[in-house]
Amino acid sequence: MGFILVQFLTGLASASSLFLVAAGLTVIFGVTRVVNFAHGSLYMLGAYLGWTILSALPRDPAWFALGVVLTGAGVAAIGMTIETTLLRRIYKAPELLQLLATFGVVLIVQDVVLKVWGPDDLTLPRPRWMRAFVTIADQRVPVYDLLTIAIGPLMLLGLWLLFTRTRWGTLVRAATQDREMVAALGVDQRRLFTAVFALGAGLAGIGGALALPDGSANGQMDLTVITDAFVVVVVGGLGSLPGAFLASLTIALLQAFGIVLFPKITLVLVFIVMAVVLVLRPNGLLGRPLAAARGDANTPALVRAAVPALRWLGAAVLLLAALAPLFAGPFALSVLTEMAIAMLFAASLHAMMGPGGMVSFGHAAWFGLGAYGAAFAVKGLALSMPAALIIAPAGAALAALLFGGFVVRLSGVYLAMLTLAFAQIVWAIMFQAVSVTGGDNGILGVWPAAWATDPRTYYWLTLAICTAGVLLLRRILYAPFGYALRAARDSETRAAAIGLNAAWLRLAALVMAGAAAGLAGGLTAFAKGSVFPGYVSIGRSVDALLMVLLGGVQSMAGPVAGALVYTGLFDILLMVTDLWRLVLGLSIVALVLIFPQGIAGTVHRLWLRGREA
Repeated sequence: MGFILVQFLTGLASASSLFLVAAGLTVIFGVTRVVNFAHGSLYMLGAYLGWTILSALPRDPAWFALGVVLTGAGVAAIGMTIETTLLRRIYKAPELLQLLATFGVVLIVQDVVLKVWGPDDLTLPRPRWMRAFVTIADQRVPVYDLLTIAIGPLMLLGLWLLFTRTRWGTLVRAATQDREMVAALGVDQRRLFTAVFALGAGLAGIGGALALPDGSANGQMDLTVITDAFVVVVVGGLGSLPGAFLASLTIALLQAFGIVLFPKITLVLVFIVMAVVLVLRPNGLLGRPLAAARGDANTPALVRAAVPALRWLGAAVLLLAALAPLFAGPFALSVLTEMAIAMLFAASLHAMMGPGGMVSFGHAAWFGLGAYGAAFAVKGLALSMPAALIIAPAGAALAALLFGGFVVRLSGVYLAMLTLAFAQIVWAIMFQAVSVTGGDNGILGVWPAAWATDPRTYYWLTLAICTAGVLLLRRILYAPFGYALRAARDSETRAAAIGLNAAWLRLAALVMAGAAAGLAGGLTAFAKGSVFPGYVSIGRSVDALLMVLLGGVQSMAGPVAGALVYTGLFDILLMVTDLWRLVLGLSIVALVLIFPQGIAGTVHRLWLRGREA
């Protein structure tokens, strides 16, 4: 009985900490509709800034409380700076482009933190009052855990009073429902958005400072906490503070008991919970469908073929790529091979994301399944490389078909998070099934066939397959199927009225995208000679999303351009500077501000403007 009580209290303490971060994310998304990927960075800044402030203050409880408040205020000021200098400029841009901008901020903050505080974990020594405990049911319970448990409900009560009993809170709730009407009433939306972002950032900063006594400030905590916070917000229901609190309790308690009862699934328990909730309640536990942001933010992707001159430019680039092995060295060839695979990987995501309107945060699942499928075919079944490159897309397509029945019912962030849940489940299987997949050691010795061992030969093979794959995807998306898919994306009701089945169209797009991503994964397996669980990681899914958004979703040229720019920029920065995250993050932010329609979309628009002039 005592053990159960201690685990229960530990879960409650974790729930309070998680709620502080998720509450800030909920508030920001509810009003601004920005999927703030940098929220984890604000939490990390709260931990580091809190360590700096609290280490300089006396160890008394009152001084600790003051230090936490000062940390929250400092991070709120940083949040205001991010909102006024960056996000305010792109509120009318597509919502996913805002996600790209906040990811650039993540990279910038990572290198800034590394430069200011160094690479070592920073721990906050516990004073005597923090080391105190009380005895409950013959079990010792830390006093700080009880304090943390109390903070969560008190913060929920404070936020509820703020949003329901003040004029400012009324304006915030009104903006959540109808931003255009709030603007028509004369409310300065810019100041309102800045205040909301500062509040959300401050909550994240407080959460980071309060986490110090039980952990440490480190450079990996941003991506860890943002994943959990997104899960909480989605499970609770987008924009619902009570939902976020309920989801925090549910997930934290399941983790507290699951680590003892079901240790094998602890890594993906939260994602299993999210998947089940979204399948049964597509809007989360307490969520409701949010009013769409009007204006330019949701402008659908254009259906426009490239003008002849741009086609000739693409042909020239392809010819140059084909001739590259004649003058490029081994390292350059490996980078070019990686670029070709990235091109197909990004195009596969665009196939479902642009014309289909289905955003995925877990596209690496199909990539990883293709890579493992090719590895199993060669190492386990002793098949040839061509057979393995057929099994790779076929296996990924089959998995997409089985999973697709759940995905096509959702849309927006809910759909994206369900794909993330599936990818994390696949990752956990690959990581923990050591006897089959090798676990973290991976599967080694996945080399090309004897006739393709020469790097130049394998590059030409990869370039041919990836180019053919991209052109085939483009042909399909400009065929009647592609136009039907766009019709279902733009108006499902009208599409149904003319006999189109939107669910089947989206399922077909998902299977097609999964097959193409699986083929890219299979090619990567032979290019690297090995397969690891990292091929299914969140980072690889984010890479695909960044490529598509950098290039633009208006045409198939977008993901191709985005893949080439992102991969090339990434590899170059790794070679020339230790601050590659900072430079890459600044480059991404600059590209978002300069090319709000993506690189390909902006080039096409400027080309048309030049012709008209």
